[in-house]
Amino acid sequence: MNSGRRRSEHSRGGLPRTLGFPGYSDGPPVPSRRGPSNRRFTVPTTRRRAVGTLAAALAATVAVPPAAEAAGNGTRPRPGDRVRPLRRAHAHNDYLHARPLHDALSHGFTSAEADVFLVDGELLVAHTPAELDPARTLRSLYLDPLLDRIRANGGRVHPGYRRPVQLLIDIKYDGVDCYRELDRQLRRYHRILSRWSGGRVHPGAVTAVVSGDRAARQPMEAQRRRYAFYDGRPDDLGGPAPASFMPLISGNWNSGFTWQGSGPFPAAERARLHTLVDSAHEQGRRIRFWATPDAPGPARDAVWAELLDAGADHINTDDLAGLERFLRTRATGAH
Repeated sequence: MNSGRRRSEHSRGGLPRTLGFPGYSDGPPVPSRRGPSNRRFTVPTTRRRAVGTLAAALAATVAVPPAAEAAGNGTRPRPGDRVRPLRRAHAHNDYLHARPLHDALSHGFTSAEADVFLVDGELLVAHTPAELDPARTLRSLYLDPLLDRIRANGGRVHPGYRRPVQLLIDIKYDGVDCYRELDRQLRRYHRILSRWSGGRVHPGAVTAVVSGDRAARQPMEAQRRRYAFYDGRPDDLGGPAPASFMPLISGNWNSGFTWQGSGPFPAAERARLHTLVDSAHEQGRRIRFWATPDAPGPARDAVWAELLDAGADHINTDDLAGLERFLRTRATGAH
């Protein structure tokens, strides 16, 4: 990839283009009740101006989820709960819940996703520029709470849970500069993070995985010591990147499958799903799919059941309580 071209586009205020992996996009589309926007924005020199300008650029075209909807289908926070961790539960757009990170962990989730924008040297967490808030930083919503929780739980995110908890960080644009700032921030939390150094992976309580803008790959691959890993795409299966760099493969369900859970799963699509999962596992990678059906009901449960049966490592959802209930009913989802 020509990272210089990507950076020049961003310097002119452009949103990142989707890399053309056949059949797969770089990330889920930004939801909008009025359709996708082609408006452009720039990043001013002060954070206050930056947030105001970015928000104004898309406020007319991007619908911000209401608080009740964002909280996740009736999810109620459960302070102090100690629940059995669910190794396959992934909180998609976790920051939209009433208590980012905490709600997911209280439901036993072991993976959470945060979208980030680089604004005036700070990583702000939001799904679109219209939602940017200088108080909602990656550190305040995720890194500091994770550090506090790990200190309180004897070195683990979930007490007694020995696997790393995944923090999936989706860079929305300007992958090179955004990753460099992310790397700078992650180094401050090195005691809790998995890292790559000395030619091997050293597991920590939290594994940070970088997704989104593909331009982040180049500076990551050049590092001898990293505190984050890279989220690949299905087209990366069989490629040269080792699992120590690319431990996760993420794909858009709707780009690879037509089935939405109603009626029988087409045999050819089921075979394709199993082939993708098996290929990832043979290479020592985990795999997940975004944009799977997420409205409560039999269709969603049918897709989730097929993903579990195929061995998919992460089930993607906005409905924390719904997935927890499903996985605990299907005992295979726990531990």
